[in-house]
Amino acid sequence: MTLFSIAPHARFLATLADRVMDGTLLAGWDRTQPLWLSDVTIVVPTRRARLALADAFARHSDNRGLLPDIRTFGGEVEDEEPFLPPFDVTPPLPAASSLERRLVLSRLVAAWADTSEGRRAFSTPPTAAEILSMSESLGELIDDLLTEERTAADIRAIVSDLGGELGAYWQQTLTFLNIALDYWPAHLASVGRADSAGLRGLRLDRQAQSLPWLFGERPVIAAGSTGSIPATARLLKAINALPRGAVVLPGLDTTMNADDQAALLANEHNPHGHPQYQLVRLLAELGSPASAVEDLAPGTDPRTVLVNRAMALAKDTTRWPAQKAHAMPMEDAQATVGVSIIAARNEDEEARAVALAARETLAAGHTVGIVTPDRNLARRIAAELRRFDIEVDDAAGAPLFQSAAGRLLRQILAVAESGCGAVDLIALLRNRAALFGQQRHEISRLADNIELGLLRGQRPAPGLPGLRTLLEANIGKITKYPAKRLGDRHRDPIEALFARIETALAPVHALLALPKISASVLVQALCQSFDLVTEGADIPGRAELAAWAEQMAGQVDHGHPFEPRGLDRVLQALMLGVQVRTREERRQDIAIWGQLEARLQNPDLLIMAALNEDKWPQTADPGPWLSRGMRLAAGLEPPERRQGQAAHDFVQGMGNGRVIIAYANRVGTSPSLPSRLLQRLEAFAGAALAGDWRRRGEHWLEQARRLDAVDRVMSAPRPAPNPPAEVRPRQLSVTQIETLMRSPYDIYAKRVLKLNPLDGLGISADARDRGNAVHDIFSDFVLGGHDVTDPAAFDILTAVARDKFAGFDAIAERRDIWVRRFAVAARQFLAFERERDGRVKRRHAEIDGRWDLPVGFTLTGRADRVDELTDGKLEIIDFKTGSVPTSGAMTKFEAPQMLLEVAMAKGGGLAPVPPLDTSALRYIKIGLGPDAFIDKGFALAEGHTIMTAADEIVRRMQRHVDLFLLNQTPMVPRILPVKQQRFPGAYDHLMRMAEWTAVEDDEEIIQWW
Repeated sequence: MTLFSIAPHARFLATLADRVMDGTLLAGWDRTQPLWLSDVTIVVPTRRARLALADAFARHSDNRGLLPDIRTFGGEVEDEEPFLPPFDVTPPLPAASSLERRLVLSRLVAAWADTSEGRRAFSTPPTAAEILSMSESLGELIDDLLTEERTAADIRAIVSDLGGELGAYWQQTLTFLNIALDYWPAHLASVGRADSAGLRGLRLDRQAQSLPWLFGERPVIAAGSTGSIPATARLLKAINALPRGAVVLPGLDTTMNADDQAALLANEHNPHGHPQYQLVRLLAELGSPASAVEDLAPGTDPRTVLVNRAMALAKDTTRWPAQKAHAMPMEDAQATVGVSIIAARNEDEEARAVALAARETLAAGHTVGIVTPDRNLARRIAAELRRFDIEVDDAAGAPLFQSAAGRLLRQILAVAESGCGAVDLIALLRNRAALFGQQRHEISRLADNIELGLLRGQRPAPGLPGLRTLLEANIGKITKYPAKRLGDRHRDPIEALFARIETALAPVHALLALPKISASVLVQALCQSFDLVTEGADIPGRAELAAWAEQMAGQVDHGHPFEPRGLDRVLQALMLGVQVRTREERRQDIAIWGQLEARLQNPDLLIMAALNEDKWPQTADPGPWLSRGMRLAAGLEPPERRQGQAAHDFVQGMGNGRVIIAYANRVGTSPSLPSRLLQRLEAFAGAALAGDWRRRGEHWLEQARRLDAVDRVMSAPRPAPNPPAEVRPRQLSVTQIETLMRSPYDIYAKRVLKLNPLDGLGISADARDRGNAVHDIFSDFVLGGHDVTDPAAFDILTAVARDKFAGFDAIAERRDIWVRRFAVAARQFLAFERERDGRVKRRHAEIDGRWDLPVGFTLTGRADRVDELTDGKLEIIDFKTGSVPTSGAMTKFEAPQMLLEVAMAKGGGLAPVPPLDTSALRYIKIGLGPDAFIDKGFALAEGHTIMTAADEIVRRMQRHVDLFLLNQTPMVPRILPVKQQRFPGAYDHLMRMAEWTAVEDDEEIIQWW
């Protein structure tokens, strides 16, 4: 017998080593010679398995220091290829890279997308990144054809087989494929290259043909392969035919009968997602039934039986009741005593629970293997493990696009594309690898000055010229309210940095100015800028980035031209498949693997994470070029084949002695289901047994939830700072009086602690900026002494508006809308002013007032408009582009601003306005719609006139000033919060408001989470 299997419950590589050492797999090879083991050749699927098998032999008790010849399928091309017979064979052509193929095919895809047929196939014109993505999918289809040994003729045959059933889209796609599948081989012939998938098949066939000459009577063992590639299956068949050849299959269910095997080969049963599908196909190639395969595992294991039965074909699930009836409950429970399920609420909790389970196992001196197809989850788990000083990296590596070097490259691109946008520029300057030829601490200091002096609260024009203008305006004290005032000493260092940034970004800026670019030119310009920005800084991924850039440099003539737009996605498509792996020495008792890396590995604890539907197994996506039915018609395997491989990985993993299965009930912001594999396993095992698995997993979930939890949640007390009375302000503006009445804490933060809120970085002009501009327009019109009855008044207002909105170049489209809509407000403003012109003696705008009270307190403020009337009274107008106070707030004296202006005017605090009584108060709401100018009067409390209401608000103000500013009274927050306020206050984070407020629908205090 030359066909063997190792069941999932046995350690594959250790069992393989045992059976070699005891002669089971050697077919009588003489083991009496001291060097006998070096005559044995073993072929395994991966380099990781090769190293692990060598370690298993080295640790074997009967080993005397020698190791067998351990190889991988396909071999080391450079080492073995020249020595394979026949020796006079023509050397194979060099392989074309996947990057070259992606770029060459992109030109073809782009040309097709620009035809009438292509335009009908796309709902919108594809972007450059989408074209590259489709080119990659087309390349994968070519690989499938080569791997499964099909040709373009099989694709053409689809039309005759399914022509009547195909829609217009698929008919157009087949027409394009007919061209593409001829174009790519012609290109390869013209450049003297070949597809790597085709070369792999040729190499495997050559190895198969050379076996008798290379090994003769010596033992050759192929282990761990499912033979999913036809060329690999032929190599296994050739090894099996050797005098001492043996094939060891991973996890074959040797209890299958002939009917089971036949069902797994029948397409009508949709067997492609079954874990035994590939193995049964291989047995058919080898011409052997499963019953003829000898299992090398020591005895049977009830867990293996349970899992194999749970993974049955859909038609065979009817056997489950009978199979369960013959199983002893105690036997099932003992079979899965080492199985746990972590059903986490979200990915964060899943990663934390997995890390805690791994940590405890390591502390006991055991090894841990974490398997996940989700690379984001792998990074989460690694981050959680670092909390416990356990350094472990994802064996699959990080994509170059997401590596430190890749992120910096993308930051450089973002700064160039945004014209030195505030967020992008500061993100680049904060990157520790961005040196620009200076020391890191110097860049950090300059970044602080640029952020606070030029960007916070400012609206620079695009590019470095806009920043230079702001720099001069700040130093020259033209900028009104900068977050930091810069001086002459700041000019030269900042200018020098700007010059370095300009030089570094010049290649990318020149590229962005072109109408069309190519991929190689894009990468060349970006890497030039990268080198100028980093100036030799040590950054992870730099070597891989350089190697990728060198490869891109060789693709000058390939790729389709495209507009320089959406380049971040283009970079992602170009970097596809390039990984960055750590070069640091890590501990050997824990690893994070992908599914491929984990094959044939048996740590003490195996954790299978991200066992969610559409992750493990992944979605069966046939791609954009062929439907599932079309693939089958062409003789290709359907996409469910990958699901079968994932299912086989799951079954193999379940054979480990201790297994933890982890999944999240919520992935990102969406609900998620556990994998169908887990659902099947639990359905077969039953609720009681599955409940035991979940209860064991609850231990880790509880630990994860307690890790960052607190024993008791106590409401924090409302802050009550009580600074000395002498440090409290003796001067407030009329708007700050309302703040004092509503939340004295805000006055404490602003005026005592001197904490001024910073404007958001890179925030574009908003309603506040529009409101300020509108105020300035109306005030400039009045201050300019323009006559409202002048026929040219509207044109004058429009000219003032254009001047005031001119500074919003960064939002030119929105600015133009504001200007056009302001025309409605301007007409209504003039109509309003002309109607009352006969009652107005004199108009005053933007009056800065100051009123010194006898108690030692000064009230200041700026009134939008105060008009002297012909009857000897005043009328005060407040223009509002935001919300107007409610009538309730006015009558309850909760909107004190205008009444305080009345008192200031009467007290002579609004010079040059004479000290007169006020007879009218108006709010003018300035909007953007048809009703752009709405006149709203001031609502007075019952029994009050304007002047008596002003007296009342002054009394209330004096009581608040006396209590909170002149005396030692705690300055507590939010004593009179605004009802239904839906936005956070400036100091809510400082007062830690969420920790001491409670929210009910009918309460006035609103909490933001």
